Amino acid sequence: MDIILFISGGEIFFILIIILLLFGAKKIPDIARGLGKGMREFKQATNEIKKEINQGDSDVTKDLKDIRDTATTIKREIDKNTKNL
Repeated sequence: MDIILFISGGEIFFILIIILLLFGAKKIPDIARGLGKGMREFKQATNEIKKEINQGDSDVTKDLKDIRDTATTIKREIDKNTKNL
């Protein structure tokens, strides 16, 4: 993990030192815990959105299949009635 978002290891170390100086050693675990919770909630929300999109896609596919089946049935009836004339 040499480069994260165009930041080198030395720059990351410098940022961590600044954070340690600003917040202190006792606050950093609380901050990390809060960030972890936020990331977990974001991931759950993303997964729920993906699930809803996939569910909506399958609903549309089912509706299209029903329409196609109905159209096929109507076409058969029309063909059947046309042959009888």
